[in-house]
Amino acid sequence: QVQLVESGGGLVQAGGSLRLSCTASRSISSINVMGWYRQAPGKQRDLVAQISSGGSTNYADSVKGRFTISRDNAKSTVYLQMNSLKPEDTAVYYCNANGYVSGGVYYARDYWGQGTQVTVSS
Repeated sequence: QVQLVESGGGLVQAGGSLRLSCTASRSISSINVMGWYRQAPGKQRDLVAQISSGGSTNYADSVKGRFTISRDNAKSTVYLQMNSLKPEDTAVYYCNANGYVSGGVYYARDYWGQGTQVTVSS
């Protein structure tokens, strides 16, 4: 099992910055991929950024050059630094953990945090 707790959302003006944090209940070095997704009202949940246990990253085209995903294994925390925010970035942001290893066994499961609201005003 993996519990995820997000923090750092809020209200910011266009052009501003926010940093989201996601702390996991187990060592994130044992988790295959951690990522951030977002869901705006009436829309599907979409990938924003991912980071693998090896440090490889992947970003949605809409956030490339503005958002940065990083990890701190010692704190079991993944961050999403969001700069140059736009009104269209407004959404609930969810942390995701995909697959983990425990006792030499790989568990191919998805876990989600409760979400944190990000609102960007124009």
